[in-house]
Amino acid sequence: MGILDRFLERGVRQGTLELTRPDGSVKRVGTATPGFPDVRIRFTDSKAERQILTDPRLGAAEAYMDGKLVVEGDDIMGLVELLRANAKWDKGGELHEQSALKKVTGKLVTLVDGINKAASAKKNIAHHYDIGNELYKLFLDIEHMQYSCAYWPDPEGMTLEQAQTAKLAHIAAKLALEPGQRVLDIGCGWGGMAIYLARHADVSVLGITLSEEQLELARERAEQAGVADKCTFQLVDYRDLAARGEKFDRIVSVGMFEHVGQAQFAQFFKACGQLLPDDGVMLLHTIGRMGGPGSTDAFTRKYIFPGGYIPALSETVAASEKFRLIATDVENLRLHYAFTLREWYKRCVANKAAIIAMMDERFYRMWIFYLAGATAAFESGSMCNYQIQYARTRKTLPFTRDYMAAAEGALLGA
Repeated sequence: MGILDRFLERGVRQGTLELTRPDGSVKRVGTATPGFPDVRIRFTDSKAERQILTDPRLGAAEAYMDGKLVVEGDDIMGLVELLRANAKWDKGGELHEQSALKKVTGKLVTLVDGINKAASAKKNIAHHYDIGNELYKLFLDIEHMQYSCAYWPDPEGMTLEQAQTAKLAHIAAKLALEPGQRVLDIGCGWGGMAIYLARHADVSVLGITLSEEQLELARERAEQAGVADKCTFQLVDYRDLAARGEKFDRIVSVGMFEHVGQAQFAQFFKACGQLLPDDGVMLLHTIGRMGGPGSTDAFTRKYIFPGGYIPALSETVAASEKFRLIATDVENLRLHYAFTLREWYKRCVANKAAIIAMMDERFYRMWIFYLAGATAAFESGSMCNYQIQYARTRKTLPFTRDYMAAAEGALLGA
């Protein structure tokens, strides 16, 4: 029995996987189980097997991207879900993809990548976000273009658009905003958060990004929303903003901390501390790990987020503590990103022809592999989303959390 066969027999016990090799031989593993998918795959190239064994995640991704690994029905989501669901992180399960040496190597590479100085930060952001606004318009929510975890109080009864609006209200409520305040949005994307705050909270907002395409569209969207007088955008690094000595009553950062890099955590929080006055408040929304610190896998590092790193809660809070930022509230959005990613995946699949025409078929396969892998990581792996509220002074915010629900309800028209 080959190495891959043994891996599959250990890894797929619930649900079934059928593998057809180029010579016509078939290997079947697992047992049909309610709630677990039944998947059929085939190798079109004899080199695919060795490619996957060398580095399971990167190898499988590139084999799929190049057509060497074919999933019947083109259901890459089903394949990734099957493997992850059989090794749920909650129950102590792991895919055992890496040797101890590879794990150490991965952590070293992550550390080097994570140095993420200002000179390389813009290049890393452009790799992912300057690939074309039109691509993102095909699968993000229509109104806000939020490329981050939505908030789903009612997953069965909400649209993606409603869930992203709910996310903006959820975050705005935690900022404890007052009329006339100045707000900084670090990593503003296409301006959705900044525009929402300017429209609904009577505050002025500066959104900053390192993506030229995001900057251009954010400015257009602010004009269209009629808030360009209260909502401005700049192509600037947060470190440079802090060096200029600017101050903001509130800071919000959604889906940006993942790009900071492990080695720059202290610098990020130092800058945020410098940007806030003594009575300032900050809300950090980031993808996180439910376990301890880890490393960035080779596929994500190479194709998706070069220089990026998913932080553990422990190292995030430890880094912020050094600058006396008080973690006044922490929320774990455990499954909300899984709901969001499934909706993005569904919309990308529905727009397959348009994405292939815009990019090419290899890019499309890479993109849906990324979305499928991320979905499985949030459903069965160790990924989650953290919202951490920070204050500089312990008396700045109300003594109880009641104000959050009240503000959120008012924003949503309850």
